[in-house]
Formats: sequence, C-alpha cells, structure tokens
Amino acid sequence: MIMNDIAAPGLTLDKGPRALLDTVAQDPSGPLAVGIAGPGGHGKTALLAELARVHQRAGITVRTAAPEPGEPVDSDTLVLVDDAHLLDDARIEVLLRLVGTRRHRLVVAHRPWPRSAALSELVDSLRRDGQAVLLTPFTREQTASYLTATAELGHPDDLVDFVHTQTSGVPRDVERLARGLAGAETRTGAVVTPPRSVVAEFGPDLDVQPAAVRRLLLAVAAGGSLPANMLATLLGVDPSAVDELIATTRAAGLLGADGRLAPIVRRAVTTLSPTTDRTAVWRRLTEVQLARGGAVLPLVRSLLAVGALGDCPAPTLAAAAGEALADEPAFAAELFAAATAAGQPASAQQALAAALAGNLDDALRLADRLLATAAPPDRSEAAVVAATALAHRGHVGRSVELYRWSGTASAMAFAVVGGLASGDLDATAESPAGDPLGEPPTLHASAARLMANGVRESVSGPPTAALSALVQAAALLEPDGRAALLPDSPAALAALTAVHCGELEIAEQVLHRALGAGVGGPLMARRHRLLQAWILMVRGETRAATEHLAAVTLDGRQLESRDLLFAAAIRMGVGRRTSDIGALKGGWGHALEAVVRHPVDLFTLLPLGELAIAGARLGDLARLDPYLREARALLGRLGDPPLWSVPLHWSGLHAAILTGAPSVADEHVAALLAASDHSRYAAVVAAAAECWVEVLRGVVDPSRVEAAARALHDTGLRWDGARLAGQAAIRTADRRAMTSLLECARALQGRPPGGHGEQAPTTTTESTARVAGPTQQGLSDREYEVAELVLAGLTYREIGDRLFISAKTVEHHVARMRNRLNCANRTELLALLRTVVADRASDTAGQPWPQRATR
Repeated sequence: MIMNDIAAPGLTLDKGPRALLDTVAQDPSGPLAVGIAGPGGHGKTALLAELARVHQRAGITVRTAAPEPGEPVDSDTLVLVDDAHLLDDARIEVLLRLVGTRRHRLVVAHRPWPRSAALSELVDSLRRDGQAVLLTPFTREQTASYLTATAELGHPDDLVDFVHTQTSGVPRDVERLARGLAGAETRTGAVVTPPRSVVAEFGPDLDVQPAAVRRLLLAVAAGGSLPANMLATLLGVDPSAVDELIATTRAAGLLGADGRLAPIVRRAVTTLSPTTDRTAVWRRLTEVQLARGGAVLPLVRSLLAVGALGDCPAPTLAAAAGEALADEPAFAAELFAAATAAGQPASAQQALAAALAGNLDDALRLADRLLATAAPPDRSEAAVVAATALAHRGHVGRSVELYRWSGTASAMAFAVVGGLASGDLDATAESPAGDPLGEPPTLHASAARLMANGVRESVSGPPTAALSALVQAAALLEPDGRAALLPDSPAALAALTAVHCGELEIAEQVLHRALGAGVGGPLMARRHRLLQAWILMVRGETRAATEHLAAVTLDGRQLESRDLLFAAAIRMGVGRRTSDIGALKGGWGHALEAVVRHPVDLFTLLPLGELAIAGARLGDLARLDPYLREARALLGRLGDPPLWSVPLHWSGLHAAILTGAPSVADEHVAALLAASDHSRYAAVVAAAAECWVEVLRGVVDPSRVEAAARALHDTGLRWDGARLAGQAAIRTADRRAMTSLLECARALQGRPPGGHGEQAPTTTTESTARVAGPTQQGLSDREYEVAELVLAGLTYREIGDRLFISAKTVEHHVARMRNRLNCANRTELLALLRTVVADRASDTAGQPWPQRATR
C-alpha cells in the first residue's frame, strides 16, 4: 500500500486512515468527530500519534486523555482518546456529550470488544456526526511497503512472503518480526523460523489475558476443527460464554477473523505457555474429541508440528494412527510406535502399518510377537501380515501355511495364489468360495477371490479368462486399495499375465491405474513401477526403462527379494539390448545373488528367463542351470501351462543360440510349436522361433522372416523383432533380401528406412552394396571387441587402455569396419554395428548351424 506523504516515516496506511490524514492536513482546525475501531496491534495508537503530530504542527492543542465528569474542555482543543473500551460509563458519557455539542473536535479509538451499551452509543454517535475508520490487517503489498522502510531488510519476495505469512498481516506483529530480523545476523538463506527474541515479545500480551482466554488459545494452537459445544466442554463454560471468549481473543489481536492463529502467535502460545497448562488443555482436548467420535489426526499432526506429541495420551495416538493408515502408512507406523512407547499395547494394525510402509522387518517382528501372545482376532490379523511379508521375501510355502491358518476368506484366496505360484496344483482345491468366518463380501475379499480365480485360469484355462479375472480384481481395489495388504496385487498379476500373452497395452494401463490409486500402498508401488520398467525394456525403450528403474530406488530403501530379482533382470536386459558388455559383466554377480535370494516361482519366470539369456551371453549359463531345472519342474507339476511356459521357452531358445546348442534350441522350438494354438502370442513366438533356427542354419526366407519380425513387433517385442530381421539380413547372400531385411530392422527399431545418416542410401543398388560386406567378409574378433566398446560409448583412448592397444590402432579398426560395412558416415556405422554385434555368439566363425533332420 502507498505511504502517505504527510505521515511519519515507517507508518503504513490503508485507504481510510490515509483519507482521514489527508482531510486533517488540508484543514487542521476543521470539524472532527472520528471513531477508530480495530483489534489490538492494528495501529490505533500509531494513528492517534500521527493525528496529534499533524495538529501540534499546526499549533492546535491536543489532549490525549478522556475528560473527567464535570471537567471543562476547550472547543479549540483536539481530544484524542485511546482504548475507549476500557473507560467506565461516566467517562464515556462525557465523551458522548462532547460529540453532541457538535463544537468539540474528538477522535476515539477502541477495540471491537468489550462493547458496553454506553460505548455502543458513543460509536453510533461518532458514525452519525462524523466518520468511522476500521483498521484491518496489512495486505501483502502493505507488508512489503513496511519492510521497504526498514533499511536493513528491503523487500525481497521470499522475506515478504515469510513475514506476511507468519504474522497474517497484523501490523504489531509485522513490526516486531521486521525489527527482530533487522537486528539478527546477516541471513545466509531463506528465513524459516522467527527469532526467539521476537516470540518472547508476545509474553506480556498473553500474560494479561484471562485464564479462559489462554486456555482457548492453547486449544486453537493444537489445530483441528473446534465447534462451540466442544470448546464449551473443554473450557468448562456455558456455550453462550464461548462466543464472548472468542470475541475477547480476537479483540486482543491474537486470533484472526477466520478463527485461526497466525503462525508466529501459535508458536508464542505453544512455547510461552506453562507446560502444565499446555499438557492439561491438550490432553483434555484429545479426550473430548475421542468421546465425540471425531477425527483426532489433524489435532495430533498439529501437536507434532510444534513438538508436543508427548502431550498426547496413548489412545489418542493409536486412534490417529488408525486414521492415517490408508493414506500415510509410514506416518501411521510412527504414531503406533509412539503410542506403544506411551503404554498402548502393540496391535495387528501396527504390524499392518509397518508392512504397508514397506518396513517388513518391523512388520514380521511385531506379527510374530502377536502370534504368540495376542488375543485370537489379533492373532488372525497378525498371521495375515506375516504371511504377506514372507510372500514378498520369497518364502511362499510358509506364507501359504499362515494364510490358511488365518482362515479368512481373503487369506484362503491368497493361499490359493501362493500355492499355484509354487507349483502346487492341489491348491486349486482350496476354493475360497465360502466365508469361513462369516466375513462380509468386501471389496478386498472380492478382489482376493478374483485373483485366485485369475491365477487358476492362467494355469488351466484360456488366457483371456485369466486376464479378465485379474483386471476385474485390480479394478475392484482401485477405489479403496491404499490400505489393502497384498502378497501381490491383482494389477501386478494382471500385468504379468498380459506380458505373458503379448498384451502390453493392457499391462501398461492396469499398472498406471494401480499406481494412481495407490493400491497396496508403498509396499506395492515398487512392484508396479518395476513392471512398468520391464514393459519398456521388452519394447526396446532402454533409456526409459533405466529411468523408471532408477526412480524405484530413490527413497534409498533396500529392495525386497522379489523386487530385487526384477530390478537385476531389468539391468541385465537393458545391458544386453544396448550391447553394453561392461554393464553385463558388472551386474552379473548382483543378478546371481538376486536369483539365490528368491526361490523360483510362477511369477518370477520372466526375470529368470532374461537372466538365462544374459548368462549365455557371458558364457556363464551353467550357474543358472539348477534354477532353470527347478522352473521346468514347477511348470511340469502344473501341467506345463502354455501361458507361463511359452516366454520361458522363448528365453531358452535365445540362450541356446548364444551358447551354440542347436539341439537345445530345437527342443525349445518344438515346445513353442506345440503351444502355438494356445494364444495369438504363442503362435507369433513359435513362428519367430522357427525362423530364428532356420536363419542360423543359413536358410533365410525374407518374406517369412519379415512377417515374423513384424508380428513380434506388434505383440510388443519390438527389439526382438528388429533383431530377428537384422540377423537374417547379415546371414543371407541375396543382396536384395539383405536390403529389405535391414530396412525392416531399422523400421522396427523406430528408425526410418535408410537410417539417420547425412548420406543415407538413396537407391536400392547403393544400399545393397553397403550391406553386402558383413556377410561376405564379417568382422574379426578384435573388431568385434572394438565395436562392442564403441557402442558402449567409450573413447578411443579408453578402448585402447581396455584392450592394451593404442588409440591410433583403435581408430584404424573403426575405419576398416566402416569401409568393410560400406557405411557412409559414423551414424550409419553405429546403427549397423548394433545389429551385427547384438548376437555375436550366434555367428560362431560365420558357420551355419547343422541342418535339422526333419522340418
């Protein structure tokens, strides 16, 4: 707000006071009858002082006290009266008579409360015969104007926002805080708390208040909604007296018109009030709120913010924790722990909060203790918590045992899911059709049943039925699934099923919705994000997959064994798809550890298959053989369900290609062909597998290969499709076929035909000439090594250091490869090297595989 040019420096005025001072400045001796109203600290005294200064400068006598009854008052004297609300009726009657003469000049300032009948009459008389001025808090612009006048502060935006927010614009508090900040040491960053000296200045303001007002201030400082009847109970007064207390507190400038305390006042109330008073009021407040059945979480959150959580009784903390459980399980776990420390017995809800927050160590410890000591209802809930935590850590057998022992309908359904995941076909007999404990058909119980049905259908029925049941289960949990404790979410199982049958769009959508709804809380959020990263990796979007993977570990918490296995497989899968040999070698040890930590089950076959290919690429597949045999045995116990076995055979095929094992590859192809009628995805993969082995044996049917590659691309296996086309291109002697297949590979990788090079081939003849080299001449072993390191992003000097050759020699190798592959520029060379290097092991010495005896 604009500073008045006749006002004293530092006085910030609103429209009403500024107009009053302008009028007085123009005619100091003119008639004057003004009533100034405003709460304490809003500038009444400062405005009266400015009026006195203006009149005294004009030579007019100023009187600053109310006349006594019978005391004569000169009509030329200006009478300024402050705090008129404190005057007795006799003195107010004298002022009322002065106004009635219409000859005396009078300015009366007062608070809006208390308001006696005599004062009300005086205020009305001043309004009729003169004018009324209402003082209000500063706007942000007025606060900035005031700070500008404080030379040591200026008015940077962050400081203006801080001061205005802390004080809510009350002029007295703005002045105190500005003065305190100006006297403090030079700031090195944004101010976050008021100086202690400023807070201490509120002490006298609080000390003069009645005891009931101080209790009211403590109650409001605790936060939360405080209805009048609740305040009456808390303060021990009649409901009619509550309004008077509120009016008194507002009139003192301590409580805002909205019923809230400014942050700086709240800090003063909580820190300057005696501890015994604060504890008594806040304990009583929580007891009243609990008795009313109201929410206590906002109250507890406010007490935590001012460091007074210790004033909360244990039952209040436990109740607040229960309210926070769905949306903030980690905060709920902290509150439960505080309640336990205050004497509240541990409960199954406390173990549930720890599990939902992802703290499985605490969840298991609490649940195990409750299983041994708690009452039957808590024991059943504790068993569910322990079973869920064990499922996330790969102890499926023990998890199933605890779910069955718990006996609830949802627990029995989860037992079916866990049993099937571990290869127990008899688990399908444990139908959760009934309600063992008479449970109502809640969303959670219904979703659990659908999960069990979906997994059962994935093993023994068509993939469409399985996917439908699991997607429906995921949808059921979306409205209220944040506090649902799940061994695996229906969204995750739906996504896995969709990936296994080539429906990546469905997988993406169901995961996106589950994350948006927060299904399963933080415990399941990582699982959902890892599956999103998996889908990106499968599509060949390696950079996005890496970013998603990095986001999973931002909180610094250690991954549980199942999530760790998926994370390791994603890293290795990205390294394989980018031909990053260094990443593959560096991550192999961690990947093996992840495999060891999590037993093989139905829902970890995807990462196991990916790691098998990486192991073959590194020549270390033998270390995974026991786990692959276990996976095949698990599938065998379930009758080799195609939905789960097809992706594992597809991975096995590629591992066999990389290890140069034609007979093993033929076995996987036969298994894929046998399952090709199960789904469109199985048929696509089977056709592609048959093309792969034919290509490796030197039999390249360009039309068939391109059809198979495009079908892979359409089912989401974009990188695999491009790789099949590229490998066929470098293994055929037909130059026209080479060109066609290479262009197909580039298109499937997201590149336009002809690549991105500045001199991309423009004619079929030129393009054919440039790709003919690899088939006819190939790359030497040293050139393969150099190519891999070039693709990994190393400089010539770094490659030379790695291979113990000079950087100049590396440059010669790159130049020879460019000439041999007939590439017009470096961009085209890199594009072609990605295709050539991606499957080096399958091109052993450039010799085709032995022909099969039968087709």
